[in-house]
Amino acid sequence: MTTGPVDTPARAYGPVALVFGIVAAVSAAFLGIAGIGIPVLAGALAVTFGVLGLNHNLRRAQCVVGIVTGAAGALYVIALLSAF
Repeated sequence: MTTGPVDTPARAYGPVALVFGIVAAVSAAFLGIAGIGIPVLAGALAVTFGVLGLNHNLRRAQCVVGIVTGAAGALYVIALLSAF
């Protein structure tokens, strides 16, 4: 029997949130090329996976960064659309 950390699918929430958050932020910066749906969808997924990761107490820093960048990317697009 081995002792050590157990790999579960929940350990992937942090990196997935981080990747979706970066995709949301970068695609929001290039809004004319990426369109509206990509940053909003990626931002929503980043926030969702980040919150799930925080609930499991795994890779908290990646989860928080994913939540912040995902929310920023999605809210930037929403704020930009509401201005027009």
